[in-house]
Amino acid sequence: MSLAAIDLAFRAASVALLLMLVASLLHDFRNVLAARLGAAFALSSAAHAVSYSVDVTSRVPLWHAPLIALSTGTIVVFWLFTRSLFDDEFHLRWWHGWVWALVTAFSFAGCVWIAPSGHVRFSVTVVNLIVLGFIALAVGQMIASWPADLVERRRSARVFVVCATALYGGLNAVLQIAVVGHHVGDVAETVNAGALACTVAAIVYAMMRIDGADLFPAAVAPAPPVVFSQPAADESADQKLIDALMRLMAGERIYRQENITIGVLAGRLKIPEYRLRRLINQRLGYRNFNVFLNNHRIEEAKAALADATQAEVPVITIAMDAGFQSLGPFNRAFKAVTGVTPTEYRRLKVNAA
Repeated sequence: MSLAAIDLAFRAASVALLLMLVASLLHDFRNVLAARLGAAFALSSAAHAVSYSVDVTSRVPLWHAPLIALSTGTIVVFWLFTRSLFDDEFHLRWWHGWVWALVTAFSFAGCVWIAPSGHVRFSVTVVNLIVLGFIALAVGQMIASWPADLVERRRSARVFVVCATALYGGLNAVLQIAVVGHHVGDVAETVNAGALACTVAAIVYAMMRIDGADLFPAAVAPAPPVVFSQPAADESADQKLIDALMRLMAGERIYRQENITIGVLAGRLKIPEYRLRRLINQRLGYRNFNVFLNNHRIEEAKAALADATQAEVPVITIAMDAGFQSLGPFNRAFKAVTGVTPTEYRRLKVNAA
C-alpha cells in the first residue's frame, strides 16, 4: 500500500470517528452547551483532518482555503469547549463568535492573499502563534478549574481530552512554523495523519467510556445525592464527617475565607482530599466545589438581604461579607439560584414584610 493510500486511510478514519462523536453528542445532549460545543469542535476537527498539511506552499487551491480556515478556527472552538467542559456556569457571549470569525477570516486571507503575495512565513507563523495562544488559554482554564470538579469519573477524562488535543495541536503548530517554506515529504504527512487518527481515537474512547450525564451535566444545581449501600460503620463515619463539615460551614462560616480550597477544607477535617471530594459529591449531591461554597454564601446573603435592619447596607458589602470577591460573580450566582437579582430579592422581601 502506498503512503498516499495510508495517509488517506488515516484521514478517513479520523473523520469517521469524529462524525460518530458528533452524532452521539447531538442525539443525547443537544440541549447541553458543552455537548454542542463538543460537537462543533469535532466537526471543525474533521475539516482539519481533511485539509491539514505540514508542508505549506505559497498557493493552495481556492476550494481548499475555506477548509483550512475552518481548520484554523478549530482552536477557538476548542478553547470554548474547554471553558464549558470545566465550568458548568459558562455561557457563550456575542464576542466569542467574533473571535472565531476573526481567526477564521485571517486564516482564509492568509491562504488566498497573504501567502500568495510572498509572505508565506509571516502568514503561517502568525496563524500558528494564534493556535499556541488559544492552547495556552485552554490549558490555563483546565488547571484553574480542575481542582473544583467533584465528579471523580469525569476528572481524568476531561484532563486527558484537553491534554491530548493540546499536545497534538501544539506540536503541529511548532512543527509548521519550523518547516514553513520547505517540503517535508510524504512520510512526514503520513506520520502526522496517523498521529491525528490515534489522538482522535483516544479522545473518542475517553469520552465514550464516561457516563454522558457525568461529562455533560444538564444543570448547574446540585444533583440528588447518590445513595450507595455500605457498611453501617462506614456510613456512621461519613455522617460524622458531614456533621463536622456542616459545623465548619454554618458555625465558623469557613466559606468566607479568601481563596478557600477543597485541600484547605480537607486539612481542617484531617481527611484526604479525595475523601472529602467524594463526600460532597456522593452524599451532598454537588458536582462542583465552587457551587457548594457559593450556595452557602448565597444563603447568608439571602438572610442579610431579607433582614430589615440591614436595609441600608449596600449589596456589594453583603456580597463581600459572604465571601464573594466582586459584585459580578455574586449577582450571577445569586440569580442562578434564586431567579432574581439581589436587589430584586431585597425589594420582594421588603414588600412582603
